[in-house]
Amino acid sequence: MKKWVVLFRKEWLEMSRNYKIIWVPLVFILFGLLQPVTNYYMPDILKNASDLPEGTIIEIPLPSSGEVLAQTLGQFNQMGVLVLVLAFMGIVSAERKSGMIKAILVKPVAYSSYITAKWLSAILLSAASIALGMVASWYYTGLLIDPYPFINLVKGTGLYLGWIVFLLTFTVFLSSRLNSSGLVAVCALLVSILLSLSTSLLGKWMEWSPAQLTTAASSFLVDGRVEGPLFLPLVITGVLVVIFLFLSTTNWQRK
Repeated sequence: MKKWVVLFRKEWLEMSRNYKIIWVPLVFILFGLLQPVTNYYMPDILKNASDLPEGTIIEIPLPSSGEVLAQTLGQFNQMGVLVLVLAFMGIVSAERKSGMIKAILVKPVAYSSYITAKWLSAILLSAASIALGMVASWYYTGLLIDPYPFINLVKGTGLYLGWIVFLLTFTVFLSSRLNSSGLVAVCALLVSILLSLSTSLLGKWMEWSPAQLTTAASSFLVDGRVEGPLFLPLVITGVLVVIFLFLSTTNWQRK
């Protein structure tokens, strides 16, 4: 256990040295702030940006506070996923390429400890960043539009984090298998896009998909209840996370 803690602390030290613990949360906070502000000032933005006749009145009904928060999750599921994949695409492959991994694994360190320390550090930083971004969006949504129950925000964000845990676990798995960090990013983003598109287009046949958790989170934020499947995608997501972690570990044991 002590060796695992040392490896875990090493990951946080490395993330502090390359400023990930600063810029990743700041990016999500910025995304979270932009959504309610953009919705609130959209009529003024359109009025000043477009060449409309004088006296033209632009009336755009304000979305509900739940809809704004669901839109924030939508931003996270597009630009936020891209940021996280780029931040952690070299979590294993970069150390292998630099030779750092040889200095670590030549010592009596369990392969599972090495992988899980990296995996958990990525999960915690990502979860904290998303939580801060959602809290920022929730705060400004309450100021500009309508207050929103904080407990619903916590539940909806928790559902979405299941999807993020799956994507990050898959990214760690790819990084343990592939030598190119760029290829890791391409494959992870491609899987994210394909799962999201197929889940939205083929919902009846994709009820098991981890991407269903994004739909569940959005519907909960808007209506206060989950529309669509929840138990099955949660179970499948948990099973896939365990499988990809296991495959990442066995890959290094074989090498």
